[in-house]
Amino acid sequence: MHNLKNRPWFKHYQQNANIEITEIPLYRVLEQSVLHYGDKTAIIFENEKTTYLELKDQVDRLAGGLQEMGFQKGERIGLMLSNHPDYIICYYAAQALGLTVVQINPMYTARELLQIVNDSQVSYIVGDPLSRKTILEVNELYQFRYIIGSQFEVGNSEGCKTLDELIPFSAPIDTPAEIDVHEDIAVIQYTGGTSGKTKGAMLTHYNLVANVIQSFNMYNGNMISGEETILTATPLYHVYAMTSAMNLGIYIGARILLFRKFDVNKVLENIKKYRPTFFPGVPKMYISFVNHPGIEQYGLNCLKTCSSGSAPLPVEVIKRFEELTGATIGEGFGLSEASPSTHRNPPFGIRKVASIGIPMPETDCMIIDENKNELGPKCVGELLIKGPQIMKGYWNNEEETAAALQNGWLYTGDLAMMDDDGYFYIVGRKKEMIIVGGFNIYPQEVEGVLYEHLDIQEAAVAGIPDEEHGELVKAYVVPKSGREIDIDELKGYCYSKLTPYKVPKMFEVRRALPRNTVGKLLKRLLVKEELEKGEKNNAE
Repeated sequence: MHNLKNRPWFKHYQQNANIEITEIPLYRVLEQSVLHYGDKTAIIFENEKTTYLELKDQVDRLAGGLQEMGFQKGERIGLMLSNHPDYIICYYAAQALGLTVVQINPMYTARELLQIVNDSQVSYIVGDPLSRKTILEVNELYQFRYIIGSQFEVGNSEGCKTLDELIPFSAPIDTPAEIDVHEDIAVIQYTGGTSGKTKGAMLTHYNLVANVIQSFNMYNGNMISGEETILTATPLYHVYAMTSAMNLGIYIGARILLFRKFDVNKVLENIKKYRPTFFPGVPKMYISFVNHPGIEQYGLNCLKTCSSGSAPLPVEVIKRFEELTGATIGEGFGLSEASPSTHRNPPFGIRKVASIGIPMPETDCMIIDENKNELGPKCVGELLIKGPQIMKGYWNNEEETAAALQNGWLYTGDLAMMDDDGYFYIVGRKKEMIIVGGFNIYPQEVEGVLYEHLDIQEAAVAGIPDEEHGELVKAYVVPKSGREIDIDELKGYCYSKLTPYKVPKMFEVRRALPRNTVGKLLKRLLVKEELEKGEKNNAE
């Protein structure tokens, strides 16, 4: 690693320059918070409150019950749950036993679930009503040793137990498992990347605790232990919410204001009632806020700090949100392979809109060209990251691990640029970059222009295969409620803002864009549609 003191961003850390990454397992984070904040509220869910002491008691009892059932350190346990206190209880009970948590979207189909259980070789799954049917279907093809029902009818499935049976009637665990924080895998986080091929990022206890400590230090002075309330509407099975809401929240003794799903009206009513101070959100949520009538009446100025993850947040949305609410969004960057946070606009220094900010403390970055030469400021190349939050590798996949991790550096596959101050900017994905007539076009730049248009609520830009030109730029746009989009006017607008070769050659107005449950745009589905259209036309 380079001497970080010589890096251009180092001067921005101020008092946060040198931090100590405590080498403790995740369960110890909960233990320590209970010592300091035992009587304080840990979770607020549907107006019911759970204190830190109550949370740890439920965690310890579940861990004791699972241990009694024969759960062994190192085995994989799938959590296929929507946001609910059960998620936090199961997650920390698993960590107490040294199990590896496999986080699974409860909306997954049987095919998607089977792919994950086959790869990770899970022994157990905790499910909820949303995932029950899928779990039982997959269990006929792949035998889990137990299915532990969380709030759903077990039926006649042999060997099933519910959390309602386990937690109240189990003796608390005596001693948590011995953990090697650098080697033992706390979480396997599956990520499709741009290839669409599922890979499981192995995140150790050290990786996850390090990222929590890095995040806290990045907010230092703006985040006070024991006094914060974290608005948690992003799914906990997503790596971003796991770290930025759940694990960070427990580390600082915060109240986790938890929502089963993001319902903008319900969330806004709870903001008025509970006055959250920190919000790790995703673009879809911010877009919903800025387009909600009467947003000014809900008191969003209680939010001291907001962050955005999972996908780039259009500059126009940031501006509108901050004008409407008075709250500030600190953009950042992360990926599953990095636990996930690697960059953040620091609240204690300069904030540059459209930048992902500076690297987290103890994190080194560089930008390289195709020959792996390090590039200087204002040059576009692939972003490489090195730090304590970087994964151990991909589960059971040496080939992908060797490609992603080289000499301690994580090759992100993202195209980025650093300015003279050491602030970074994501230009796009290497595989999403569009090349037209030898010119590189970065979809994010074109999308930024489209989001500034008064009639557009959402936009996506992709490269569509073309026999004559190789690729063509196509824009997919969703109009705001009650608005209509004039394609000719929109095209003229783009020509006034962009160099001609960057202007989309095709526009399509849609009612919605394909997104996953976290709100991340699935551009590959748009491209797939175009390919299927082309095949159909050729067949005809």
